[in-house]
Amino acid sequence: MEAAWLHRARWRWRGALLWPTFVIAVVADALIAHRWPTTGDAESLGAGLLVGLICSLLAVVLCSRPLGMLLRFVRTDMPAAVARNYAGTFAVGLVTAAILSLGLVHHASIARSAARLHEAVARAVAYIGFYAPAEFRVNARQTDTFVIQPDAIYRVCVPGRNDGRWYCVVVKPALPVARSVIPAGSEPNALLAQGTN
Repeated sequence: MEAAWLHRARWRWRGALLWPTFVIAVVADALIAHRWPTTGDAESLGAGLLVGLICSLLAVVLCSRPLGMLLRFVRTDMPAAVARNYAGTFAVGLVTAAILSLGLVHHASIARSAARLHEAVARAVAYIGFYAPAEFRVNARQTDTFVIQPDAIYRVCVPGRNDGRWYCVVVKPALPVARSVIPAGSEPNALLAQGTN
C-alpha cells in the first residue's frame, strides 16, 4: 500500500508542470505580443496578457485530453492525469511558440511597410525639392503623408511659407523613380482624410 502511494505521489510530482508553466507562458505571451504584435503596429501588455490567457486556456481545454491519450498510447505506464498534464503543458508551449512566430512574421511586414513609407517620402522630398515652386521647396522636409493604399500609394504634402497653401504629390514607390511621383493638387491631407472617415 505504501509503495503504491509513493509511486502515485512520484507521478503526480513529475506531472505537476501544467499550471506553473501556464502562468509563466501567459506572462511570456504578454511580453512577446507587446514586443512583436501579431496584428497592427502595437499591442499593450494587457491585450497580450488577455490573448495569451484565452489561447492557453483553450489549448488546455481542447488539446490536453486527446494529446494525453496519444501520450498514454506511447507510454502505457503513465497515469491518465499525468499524461493530460504533460499534454496540456505541451499545448501551452505551442501557443507561446505560435504567438512568437506570428509576431516575428508580422514584425517583418511592419518593417517592410516602414521602409516603403520612408522611400515614398524620400522620393516626394526629392521631387518637391527639384520641381515645386520656391515657396514650397523651402519646406520640402516638412512633409505630411497620407497613406492611400498601404505599401503602394502615398500622398505627400508640404506647406507653403505662410499662406496656408500646400504642394502635394502622389508617390507609387513600386514604380521606377522617374514615373513614381506625380503632382496631386493643393488640398491638405487633413481635408482628404476627413473624406475617408
